[in-house]
Amino acid sequence: MLRQTSLANLGLVLGSVLTVMGFVAYFADFATLNLAGFFYGIPLLLGGLALKTSELKPVPFSSPTTPAVLALREQQATAIQNQIRNDITRYRFGQDAHLDSSLSALGLSPSDEERPLVSGIREIEVEGAYALVLEFKSPLIPFDVWQQKREKIESFFGPGIKVELTQPDVGRVDVALIAIAT
Repeated sequence: MLRQTSLANLGLVLGSVLTVMGFVAYFADFATLNLAGFFYGIPLLLGGLALKTSELKPVPFSSPTTPAVLALREQQATAIQNQIRNDITRYRFGQDAHLDSSLSALGLSPSDEERPLVSGIREIEVEGAYALVLEFKSPLIPFDVWQQKREKIESFFGPGIKVELTQPDVGRVDVALIAIAT
């Protein structure tokens, strides 16, 4: 629940309420409420505005996860799969894109303009194994470049991960991170 709450929106709402309360208290001659409203409200409001400018929204699930796949996740998901799922499905601040540093390390983000963007995520079962599928919009990085990087992606997100790449549409790449049963 808290992961799906934007700190920027929370700061904006609380800051606005306290600031308005401070102005009302000022005109109603309530010095204590006036000070609390101004000293807490204005910084919260400004902090909320600052966070809003650097906010990166969570990546949505493109399809709901079935109970069978949830059970597989509990049994087989690697720490890296859980970390990726948790990181990209929450609000982030101060980043240009989800997984931007990982894509740079893999050589799949030569520039900000060419960087693939995570547009969706889904959890599926692949031959009895848990798989986390990252859906990328990648109009400027050809699919053959992704295929050349498959082993590097596997070692980057491994151990215990097998990677399968598919191209459902032109300009779109699905990266399936499949848990290897040990």
